[in-house]
Order: sequence, then C-alpha cells, then structure tokens
Amino acid sequence: GDYSASTNTGTRSASTNTGHGSASTNTGTGSASTNTGDYSASTNTGDYSASTNTGTRSASTNTGHGSASTNTGDYSVSIVENAASLAIASGHEGKAKAAEGSGIVLVYRAERNGPIVHLFSSMIGQNGIKADTWYKLNAAGEPVECEVVSA
Repeated sequence: GDYSASTNTGTRSASTNTGHGSASTNTGTGSASTNTGDYSASTNTGDYSASTNTGTRSASTNTGHGSASTNTGDYSVSIVENAASLAIASGHEGKAKAAEGSGIVLVYRAERNGPIVHLFSSMIGQNGIKADTWYKLNAAGEPVECEVVSA
C-alpha cells in the first residue's frame, strides 16, 4: 500500500513493495529488495543480493559484496557501497555511484520515458570514473560528476 514498508531479514529471501512513498529493505544474503513506488527506497545489505527500484525520484542502495543496485525511475539514484558490485541508473536524469572494485552503468534519455540515446559502462578506476562519486550521463554520452541533494 501507499506510504508502507516491507522489511525482510531472512537469508535468500525477498522484500517487495509497490506502494508510493514506501520502503523495501532486506538484510539477507542472496536476497532481493524490490520497490516500484515513486519517491521510494529499496535497500539491501546482503552479499550477492539485488536492490531494484522502478519509481520516479527514488533510490536503490546495496551495501552487500557482489551485489547489484538497479534503478529505472526517472530522476532516481543507484548506489553500491561494496566491491564486486554494480550500480545501474537507466532512467531519465538518473545518477549512480559505486565503491572501489565495482562498476557503474549510466543511460542518457533526452526526455522522460524516452528511448535510450546513450549508454556508458565502466569499472571504477577506469575511464576517469572515481569511487564514491556521483555520475550522470550528459547529452553527448559522456559521464559527468554531479551532486545528489538527498539519496
């Protein structure tokens, strides 16, 4: 439901939330935390886990080793805070940051719900991409450092 929370602490478990303004949190290893609500957060702290968010102006965060954080929402952010992980931001004006030893994938869309115009992927430390730094893709398809007011 709207303004709700879904929490799971079990190993190899799932936490799912489709409400607006909601949170989905999972601390289990090999688990998934998924949220489709706008202005929402999906967080996972388990190793080899996934945190996914499709809501506009939302955040997907994963602190587990070997994990993924994916956000397809417009104006949203994706964060990974441990090595061997991947941060993916594929929505319009999406932003991502990743830890040392991880990777980042950025997409540029000229408009909300528009087609993908540019795609960029890199390991942290390559192609000028720094660890723990926010990036977005510009209209030329180049990653640029940016700020995030709140994530």
